[in-house]
Amino acid sequence: MAATSAPLSKPGSQGSSERYGSESGAEEKAQRATFEYFGWVYHLGVNSIGREYCHLRFLFVRGKYMEMYKRDPHQFPGIKPIRRGVVGYTLTVEELGRRKLNGGDIYVLRLYNRLDETRKGEIACASAGEARKWMEAFDHAKQQAEYELSRGSGARNKLNMETEINLEGHRHSVRRYAHGLKELIKIGQGPESLLRQSSNLGVKVRSDGYIEGDGGDAIEAHEWKCVRTIDGVRIFEDVAASQSGKGVLTKSVGVIDANADIVFEVLLNLDRHQRYEWDMLTVDLELVDSLDGHYDIVYGTYDPKYFPGWYSKRDFVLARQWFRGQDGTYTILQFPSTHKKRPPRSGYRRTKINPSTWEIRRLNTPMASNTARCLVTHTLEMPSTSWFTWKNNHHSKFENSVPFVLLCQVAGLKEYIGANPALKFEASTTVVHSTSSEVSVSNTEYEDTEVRDEFYDAIAGDSLSEDEDSDDDNDAELDNDAELDKKDKKVKLKNVSWAITSLALKRISALDANKELDPNASPVNVDPSQFHCSMHQGKDKKDTNCWTTLDGAGFMIRGKTYLEDNYKVMGGDPLLKLIAVDWFKADNTMNKIALHPKSLVQCEAGKKLPFILIINLEIPAKPNYSLVLYYAADRPVNKNSLLGKFVDGTDMFRDSRFKLIPSIVEGYWMVKRAVGTKACLLGKAVTCKYLRQDNFLEIDVDIGSSSVARSIIGLVLGYVTSIVVDLAILIEAKEETELPEYILGTIRLNRVKLDSAIPLQG
Repeated sequence: MAATSAPLSKPGSQGSSERYGSESGAEEKAQRATFEYFGWVYHLGVNSIGREYCHLRFLFVRGKYMEMYKRDPHQFPGIKPIRRGVVGYTLTVEELGRRKLNGGDIYVLRLYNRLDETRKGEIACASAGEARKWMEAFDHAKQQAEYELSRGSGARNKLNMETEINLEGHRHSVRRYAHGLKELIKIGQGPESLLRQSSNLGVKVRSDGYIEGDGGDAIEAHEWKCVRTIDGVRIFEDVAASQSGKGVLTKSVGVIDANADIVFEVLLNLDRHQRYEWDMLTVDLELVDSLDGHYDIVYGTYDPKYFPGWYSKRDFVLARQWFRGQDGTYTILQFPSTHKKRPPRSGYRRTKINPSTWEIRRLNTPMASNTARCLVTHTLEMPSTSWFTWKNNHHSKFENSVPFVLLCQVAGLKEYIGANPALKFEASTTVVHSTSSEVSVSNTEYEDTEVRDEFYDAIAGDSLSEDEDSDDDNDAELDNDAELDKKDKKVKLKNVSWAITSLALKRISALDANKELDPNASPVNVDPSQFHCSMHQGKDKKDTNCWTTLDGAGFMIRGKTYLEDNYKVMGGDPLLKLIAVDWFKADNTMNKIALHPKSLVQCEAGKKLPFILIINLEIPAKPNYSLVLYYAADRPVNKNSLLGKFVDGTDMFRDSRFKLIPSIVEGYWMVKRAVGTKACLLGKAVTCKYLRQDNFLEIDVDIGSSSVARSIIGLVLGYVTSIVVDLAILIEAKEETELPEYILGTIRLNRVKLDSAIPLQG
């Protein structure tokens, strides 16, 4: 059986599914390892009579095949799955965030076919960490399906026959193919722990080698200066923002010996007994409303001792918005809010809280270490007058101020988790090495027509059998506890002297990028003035509601030796030239823009261009918007290059390589934090549809297909007229021959006005 592109981890290591390591030689590694994921989840849905159900189920992911059981098949050999199916390349897994269950929180994942969203189903986990591990399992299953598909139908049939490998058999080719140990990756502790954790989350539970940096893929203008150190936590001031006179950004940064998932859970937990362990300021917190899985409203009161005076009782209403990036970093946005369920309270003074953010980022740990580590950053906006008064004149009073207590919450978290060993280890994954699967499925079973169904068909279940719908008593008898470990992989970004090397790196990048276009063809003149669009090109920095071009110096991309040392280098000039930008609005989403009769692609000048890349960013709102970017090449695409493989490749390949790096250059700091500067594989984050015809490739990016993306876009649109955003488009390099990366195209959008969008008319 072929497996994923992830390499085998060393025996005893944790969370091997996260150790992607070098991405070169993926096929060779896929032929050495067999990955099997299993664990307990909740199966959510609605049966044929409209009744909602939530069943405890044992889920098994074996290569591209997936099975669901009522009981753990390791403990009950011979038990038959109640649902079976395969993962296809069109499977999409969306995080729906937190949902209430029995007074506690679960984390819901929606599985659906991106070509037919009526084929869908939902599962849920007890923690954010387990949800993340299941997403990795599904991603590995998709890689398995893609690998088999790339080898053709004959190879696919062979792989189906070799799903369960008999190492004691006489087929030597099979033994060579199955070289190495199987990876049995267990997710979660078992049904009792799953039920206990999700239904009673409020129960009270009795920097060396680190290089400071945001770890982003775009260079930001912040200039952080450490102004104080308290209990191993550093407090910083953004000197650049302070000099602007628009307020002061401060942050506290600390390394916590725990998994990022654990810290995230602790921060979101509203239980007063747990918060009393680390939060000096807050007295009570109460959930007022949950708008979706990534957004809620909280009411709370403050400790009166920090508010001396006749009006000492203070309360507040807080909005929280959170999401997890593709690199596993959690971001929590907190800002003042109002709610009709919590009007001003007699005897209390309503306090408008300072906007703040939490960022929890995993750090590398030594291979032999059993301790996970994460970097926790709490950023806080403060009035400049108050900050400078405390900083320069009254140091003693600063210790008694509310901002100081808020910044000290990182230190409180660090000490609280350090005093509770049970919180230091993430109970998410156990890796077991085995020479044969403990749960065997015959080859003939995988030839059944039922297994050929996509898994979201199997998990959706329009109608439930009596056997499945009446098994609550049986579920209560399940028991499967286990000790769990995990090892996190975090890409390391090392510092270099850009002043010395930037010019050389630019030349290297440009030299390699030139190979992407046909070297034997004569370049044509690409003149943007020949093309008319709805958004005008800016004349200078003061111009607004416009777009401009820029080089790639503000973005960090993978260098020539990235697979060996994870070095990233400054980007060079983009390969393609931005020739036009359209800003459309419509009641419905707009796609296949290039086929529109009035599209610049259809004009005479557009037809003469060797190649045009159209990026259509579909933005959900009322009305819907489309930002359409047109990039042109002065020569035809080299079909043997990475760009050629992307342009004429499969949608699976495109989804796995289409990358975007965002950077808010100017704008409200919370918008900057929400958008971030990390590269995002758009094909894995949202639904992308590709249209390849004639001399163009159009990519329609449905931002509304992800609840997290919708949430971030909603925040951005509220400030869009005051922000300047840079974007870089790349094709991710995964093989040594594809390095160094190059930037495909860039754009700067300067304070775009929503009402300037024009209807796309026929």
